Amino acid sequence: HRGGAPASRARRRCPARACPGADRVELPALHGHGVLVTRPHGQQEPLVTALAEAGALVLGFPVIEIVPRARTVIETEAAKLDAADVSIFVSTNAVEYGIDFGMGMIAAIGPATAQAIEAAGKIVDLRAATGFSSEDLLSIDELHNVTGKTVRIIRGSRGRELLAQTLASRGANVEYLGVYDRRLPAYESTEIDRLEEHWRNGDIDVIVVMSVESFDNLVKLLPDSLVPELNEARLVTPAKRVLKEIEERFPGADVSLAEAPDVGAIVEAVIESLEPPREIPR
Repeated sequence: HRGGAPASRARRRCPARACPGADRVELPALHGHGVLVTRPHGQQEPLVTALAEAGALVLGFPVIEIVPRARTVIETEAAKLDAADVSIFVSTNAVEYGIDFGMGMIAAIGPATAQAIEAAGKIVDLRAATGFSSEDLLSIDELHNVTGKTVRIIRGSRGRELLAQTLASRGANVEYLGVYDRRLPAYESTEIDRLEEHWRNGDIDVIVVMSVESFDNLVKLLPDSLVPELNEARLVTPAKRVLKEIEERFPGADVSLAEAPDVGAIVEAVIESLEPPREIPR
């Protein structure tokens, strides 16, 4: 039920500015609150650090494993592609494992991807002025006039088809180059038991999920006994697609939308999701 929280979490319904003594000692905004972070290893650390600095008790539980494809395999597949007029990097992972395979005008989805391209010593020719999604990049003028051009999308081995479908409908020849795989992590039963123990003890107040795939994998990894409890969970995401997916599958969930996928926006959304204090079922 929206606006509620399991009774086991009652001991945590004390935002910093409302805690006894908060008028004398300024406590961190997330003091005493537990946050489950589902980002992959190697990508969750800045968020984990920022949440911890805000006072949160952070539990890392990666729900996607990023595995780079063999360089020789990428080179063989790239050699079969046409010379590209535009190369679109869809993520920081695409940049990390595929920057050498970009040619023509370089495009980036989102500011983090653009920053990664620039950190690799390349120039970002095309980017959306605002936003961080495929839809935002597709809105720029340069990608409306692509008739007869070859567009290379550098990404994981699978992903959303919106970018390719839209560009193809505008007359482009679209080709994919997959440079990494995203896999469901394999956890030991003891690790899943530990997660369930934290959940049952009320140690998890907010769950951060970044993508639809992340949420799908979280549902797959959770013990069957915990899945229904997502209807009473509090979640934060930067993606409207994820918000819609959660609300459709678990209409009782309390979902907050972060303004952007960067660390600062996620932390702010987590804080706001916990304020003001909400009524607790008795």
